Amino acid sequence: MLSTIPFLMVVPPIAGVLIGRFIDRKLDTQPAFTIVFLILGFAAGVREVAIVLKRANDRADDGDKGDRRTP
Repeated sequence: MLSTIPFLMVVPPIAGVLIGRFIDRKLDTQPAFTIVFLILGFAAGVREVAIVLKRANDRADDGDKGDRRTP
């Protein structure tokens, strides 16, 4: 699960650049949409990494609860 983090940090910005360049070429607005979609791609990647880390942390916490003894 944690091995997907590098993938999540690389793919969304690349997808954002590709989508932005496509729109920029169609509308002849270099580099406006490329920059916007690059930023959105980074934001999406960071959001997904945060979700993965939260899930991993929740799973680790659930595993720890069974090991703890209450006084």
